[in-house]
Amino acid sequence: MIGAAFLASLAPVVLIAAVTPAPKASPPAKEAARPAAGAPSSVDGVKFFESEIKPILDRNCVPCHSGTNPQGKLLLTSRDALLKGGVSGPAVSLEKPETSLFLTAIHHEKGKQMPPGRKLPQPQLDALDRWVKMGLPWTEPKAEKPGEKAEAPPQKAVHWAFRPMRRPAPPAVKKKEWVRSPVDAFLLNPLEAKGLAPNPPAGKIALLRRATYDLTGLPPTPEEVRAFLADASPDAYEKVVDRLLASPQYGEKWGRHWLDLVRYAETNSYERDGTKPNAWKYRDYVIDSFNQDKPYSRFVMEQLAGDELAPRTPESLIATGYYRLGIWDDEPSDPQQALYDDLDDVVNTTSQVFLGLTVSCARCHDHKLDPIPQDDYYKFLAFFAGVQRYGGPGSGRDVRHSLRPLAPQAEQEKYRKEIEAHRAKVKANDEAVEALEKRVMDDLIPVEKEEFRNENARPDILKKRVPRLLSEGDFQRYLALREERKALERQRPKALDMALAVTEAKEPRETRVLMRGNPHVPGEKVEPGFPTALSPPKPVIAPSPYGDTSGRRLALARWIASPGNPLSARVLANRLWQYHFGRGIVRSSNNFGLQGDPPTHPELLDWLASEIVTKGWRLKPIHKMLMLSSAYRMSSKGNPVALQKDPENDLFWRFDMRRLQAEEVRDSILAVNGSLNPERGGPSIYPEIPEEVLAGQSRPGEGWGRSTPEQRRRRSVYIFAKRSLVTPILASFDGPETDSTCPVRFSTTQPTQALGMLNSTFLNEQAKVFAGELIRKAGTDPADRVKLGLWRVLQRAPTEAEIRRGAALIASLQKDEKMSAEAALESFCLVALNLNEFMYLD
Repeated sequence: MIGAAFLASLAPVVLIAAVTPAPKASPPAKEAARPAAGAPSSVDGVKFFESEIKPILDRNCVPCHSGTNPQGKLLLTSRDALLKGGVSGPAVSLEKPETSLFLTAIHHEKGKQMPPGRKLPQPQLDALDRWVKMGLPWTEPKAEKPGEKAEAPPQKAVHWAFRPMRRPAPPAVKKKEWVRSPVDAFLLNPLEAKGLAPNPPAGKIALLRRATYDLTGLPPTPEEVRAFLADASPDAYEKVVDRLLASPQYGEKWGRHWLDLVRYAETNSYERDGTKPNAWKYRDYVIDSFNQDKPYSRFVMEQLAGDELAPRTPESLIATGYYRLGIWDDEPSDPQQALYDDLDDVVNTTSQVFLGLTVSCARCHDHKLDPIPQDDYYKFLAFFAGVQRYGGPGSGRDVRHSLRPLAPQAEQEKYRKEIEAHRAKVKANDEAVEALEKRVMDDLIPVEKEEFRNENARPDILKKRVPRLLSEGDFQRYLALREERKALERQRPKALDMALAVTEAKEPRETRVLMRGNPHVPGEKVEPGFPTALSPPKPVIAPSPYGDTSGRRLALARWIASPGNPLSARVLANRLWQYHFGRGIVRSSNNFGLQGDPPTHPELLDWLASEIVTKGWRLKPIHKMLMLSSAYRMSSKGNPVALQKDPENDLFWRFDMRRLQAEEVRDSILAVNGSLNPERGGPSIYPEIPEEVLAGQSRPGEGWGRSTPEQRRRRSVYIFAKRSLVTPILASFDGPETDSTCPVRFSTTQPTQALGMLNSTFLNEQAKVFAGELIRKAGTDPADRVKLGLWRVLQRAPTEAEIRRGAALIASLQKDEKMSAEAALESFCLVALNLNEFMYLD
């Protein structure tokens, strides 16, 4: 893909080339083949090309710059083609190699970027620089023998991610004793090829913290640490992994990963940022699915087409809340444009999350880099053509079209009859009351007519007409009817449990290619279809057995969840690796296309993907395999030799240290001070937010409820996800973006983090709670309190020096700052919660 931007990033040059003569060709190949001064011999140059340059070109360039229609008319399949160049002229100057357009672009200089948005690693740039200065040594083309047919021109290579999935055999390695699973062999082989060794194992405490946070998002307790340290059995660590996978906190941690991907939030964004009713049920569905170890294939189908599966269950209906999680404009200036913006959100999220493809880039034109024509975008969109907009017809604020009852059909029918009977009673009551009131209306004076508007004043007005216009019996009946009406109001049939879910119109909308994405300029009609770059089958669409959907979404879901899909299992395997090891085998985990990062270990990725399918798409066996590997158990310590050869840790020679994520920071504070409420599921909670933060809303405080102190201490995954109002500690520590899919979170270091951790009301309140816990559990000795506090914060036994330092801080605060013993302990607790060792995982 190195030359992929010659059309895009060099557009001005392309335009000029169209109206000016092409530059002079490079010197003849015979003269140009001379190596530069000091360059290796031609044999060495060819070896250098074969070993160092050709792999770079094949992986990054040839997919776009080969075949009959290469990008920018630039072929990178032979030396002569590179010297000839494309529409922008020669790509390399052998007379002045440092001025070569090729080098300018790969170094992202002068506004040119190749690959676009992704600069090659420095060692690869250095190798390409050297190659150009050597005179472009290249493997000589095969000589054509007399009578032999000329080789057919090379066809454009199939991008790695679009090839059928395979199951490669684990490679041979020298250090066989390091290999606990095939994963280790796939990592060790390239390390040995580069003369590197994997890091030694991490210590037991570092490994326990790593595993516990990875699977539950919470710190291990002192008791769990002591038990693990005391267990000398060979399977001690395996027992820890099994315990953590069986914990209900596993679903809360890994469900949060999925909620990031599907842009989970409980409000609509825009100015009003109205609430999405019952969105929390989708959150609970995700958490429960992970805890049940539901097969991923089923998980996919339930979210994309749960209402089209048989049998239709409350769980499968709740799953389709996936479609309702995006932003929604409740008063669009162009309703048709808003409809297609909503559909684009579904296309974008579905294609990136499940397939790792940026299909939405083809909404207005053919994809600039991936082989996704505009037709394919609208064929993909056609699978969702029956979906009703969140607000229903007219784009109003009525969301009844997005709410569905969860009760069985028989119960729904019973409820319908109860409602009809209740309405009939209300109607009969209204008619009887109105008939009695009508008998006195003509007798009312103007002031009484005004008072009659007040329901509570009517009995007195009617009583004045007894017995002249009404008998005493009539009046008593009137009073009884009014009481009956109040009772009817109180005795409404209990509403059915509802879920935020997808609904479809009776007939799917006609789908046409929209010229430049404009819904007011429709073009050719298209039918549902899968991306052609994947060589897919034709969709098999069967009508829904329930008669209220088209069956299109189920056809899409089945294809995505099929073992034959070349992307689904690869994308999932990459995400599992990313969440365990800190970054994906493919770093651009939502983009497996030509613009995305190539896999650092493609064979490992394919093996993992095939293993997922082999294990029935269940994730817990894959978690266990990865976590029991030697690779996962490595230390995070630096190694001068490895840091020099592989500073980015592309080869995974060590485990990357990481900071706790936003929810882990908040939940860990509550866990170590003993106040964390483990209650699971149900409606979301509302932590207290400072008035200054609430004032930042267009309508300060609107839509933010009040929870009890006990509820406010629940885990962060249960906090109400309001798009316009993020809980400050989650915002400071890089909580997820909710307007679109969030495949990777930032990990920033910024002043608001330290300021909030020291000065915020939340931290100071939690430090006070922590101090109270230490007073209750550790007695009166300051050293004992410090020891217990550090045990909880650091998840290890503190050293004597650390205990003395903590006790000295408390003493100095009492002496120098005149603090009480309790206030000094609170300050120590605040300091302890700010320790780096608390915030980072080795």
